[in-house]
Amino acid sequence: MSDSIRISELYNLQETIASDLFEGIVYPWEVLPKIHDFIISLGEKLPEDIFEERGEHIWVAKNAKVAPTACLNGPLIIDEEAEIRHCAFVRGNAIVGKGAVVGNSTELKNVVLFNKVQVPHYNYVGDSILGFKAHMGAGSITSNVKSDKTLVVVKGEGISLETGLKKVGAMLGDNVEVGCNSVLNPGTVIGRNTNIYPTSMVRGVVPAGSIHKKSGEIVKKY
Repeated sequence: MSDSIRISELYNLQETIASDLFEGIVYPWEVLPKIHDFIISLGEKLPEDIFEERGEHIWVAKNAKVAPTACLNGPLIIDEEAEIRHCAFVRGNAIVGKGAVVGNSTELKNVVLFNKVQVPHYNYVGDSILGFKAHMGAGSITSNVKSDKTLVVVKGEGISLETGLKKVGAMLGDNVEVGCNSVLNPGTVIGRNTNIYPTSMVRGVVPAGSIHKKSGEIVKKY
């Protein structure tokens, strides 16, 4: 089952400006320590007719919409036609994909949002990778540090992989839907085309093409 949580099984790398970040990497959390330096390297190469530098290591596509009340900290890349709404807080080390939405009072930190991702209402997304068209409902968050502060281990059926990292949020595959007010615990991996019911507490690996109704109750969609 460990094959199901590989980058190749979770993400269409053609749907992110950060595709080179994942080159030669097997599991998505392995890119988390690399995001900072990657943004700076990529940002310096971005075409000036499409992107403008709005601060130190902050590159924003000229046709992106950024609310004047949003707080942007670098390193940061906001790709074309993305929307950063009122009072969004980007703490840095973030890549926001084409057409993605970062909504009111949403906080980002050390993340890659693929194209068309939506985190539109009161979300916290930290140390996480969200695949193409992934959507987090209002109030849903990624918890990225264990309560005992030990290193995060990704666990599932037949899986126990040490990340070697203290901070790992959630790895959402393409087209994942997370219901409102759900909590994704540290090291959660959700396969492509999976739905998470509202108010869920999610832990470990959720297979692709599933419906997570509650802890211990996961059914196939097809």
